[in-house]
Amino acid sequence: MPTPDDSLPGRILVADDEESIRWVLERACVQHGHTVESVGSGNDALMALRARPFDVAFLDIRMPDLSGLDVLTTAREEGIDTLFIVMTAQNTMANAIEATKRGAYDYLTKPFDLDQVALLVARALDLRRLTRDLERLRGELKQRHELVIGRTPAMQDVYKVIGRVAPTDATVLIQGETGTGKELVARTLHYHSDRRGPFVALNCSAIPNELLESELFGYERGAFTGAVERRIGKFEAAAGGTLFLDEIADMPLALQAKLLRVLQEREFTRVGGREAIRTDVRIVAASNQDLEGAVRGGRFREDLFFRLNVVRIIVPPLRERRADIPELIEFFIDKVNRELGTSIVGVTDDARDALMRHSWPGNVRELENTLLRAAVLARGGRTLVREDFTLAGHTQAVAAEALPLDEAVRRRLADLLADDPAATTGKLYDALINAVERPLIEVVLDRAGGNQVKAADMLGINRNTLRKKITTLGIALRRPGPGAGGGR
Repeated sequence: MPTPDDSLPGRILVADDEESIRWVLERACVQHGHTVESVGSGNDALMALRARPFDVAFLDIRMPDLSGLDVLTTAREEGIDTLFIVMTAQNTMANAIEATKRGAYDYLTKPFDLDQVALLVARALDLRRLTRDLERLRGELKQRHELVIGRTPAMQDVYKVIGRVAPTDATVLIQGETGTGKELVARTLHYHSDRRGPFVALNCSAIPNELLESELFGYERGAFTGAVERRIGKFEAAAGGTLFLDEIADMPLALQAKLLRVLQEREFTRVGGREAIRTDVRIVAASNQDLEGAVRGGRFREDLFFRLNVVRIIVPPLRERRADIPELIEFFIDKVNRELGTSIVGVTDDARDALMRHSWPGNVRELENTLLRAAVLARGGRTLVREDFTLAGHTQAVAAEALPLDEAVRRRLADLLADDPAATTGKLYDALINAVERPLIEVVLDRAGGNQVKAADMLGINRNTLRKKITTLGIALRRPGPGAGGGR
């Protein structure tokens, strides 16, 4: 509990038509280091409030022109955020209720004790500072999760939908490939909404099916073995805020039915409990799967899909917005510098070109991790070069795109010449051809989905020749996917 001496100085307004009251209040506040301005009427109080910011204002209910309640009402309508303490000589319930209804912080009954005044001011200033801190933190969270990265038309479309739906309580379904930033979109929706509750995320694929229900709804003590105490679930934790259900397609059908009921009835029951608990939570769901296909396949409830799919946001993959990559690179380098204490200023032009050419199957998340690895393993200097990305733990496919193809092949061949005994035995040609041929066929077969006819066409060789090479090189085959045609 704050005390008068604990509080930092504040700016106080005193409005009362009795000079003696103004003098006493001014003296009490000045003694504790506060700056005080006194006025004798409601109109003067309103003029002062409009002209200068005040932390706390004492308003007498009865003044010759405007009453303290009228001043309070007008100030609130004009967006003045001062904390108001209403003073009255009549300690009646009606006055207290009316003052509170109009937005007063508290009320003071005359005659009053000066220690009481000082403590009331200290509490008001403490609350005001806390409120400002919360607003500052909320602003920082908004800035941290702002989708400012991406100026391509595809991302502009995402921004437009967010801007329209964020102020509402509409359920939102976010779809996109892994790593595109679906949770970031969900957080942005929350921090641009009017909801004051928290943002709570749950990955449905990361929780075993038998535990997912208790994670969502909580459980009562004794509900199952190991439930030694009551525990609240995500719905209760997100009260007044947003619950983000990631990978919603992986939720078991039985639990989908219970989630549908919560969305319809706005209430749920803890596992092992009987009490129906009302919930005020906005649901934002996400999936990297084709939910409509899951509905057709009987893996996802159609009625739940319609409930979730009130507004749909499609987050484009990075390969469809390559023009955003340079800006993303700058953003992630700045983030790496903050987190690792590095002082990287950017990447060279050829490194940026290589990053722009990469297909990024892992999307924005893969790009972030690539830059992080490159920063950690960089050979030195404040600018990341192309070779830093080659060293950054990429797969061969990514490394090949991190360099021009001819240069990547030359470097790989140079490594083979340095390490392979065939370089001095006259069998260099066969050794190098074998080193290249096997991964080439494996990559093409994978790209063709295991379809040997398609792979042979891509390679420009006969299918029988391909089959012979598969056998000779000992390449493991995988069964072709649906609709791939004759594989073997």
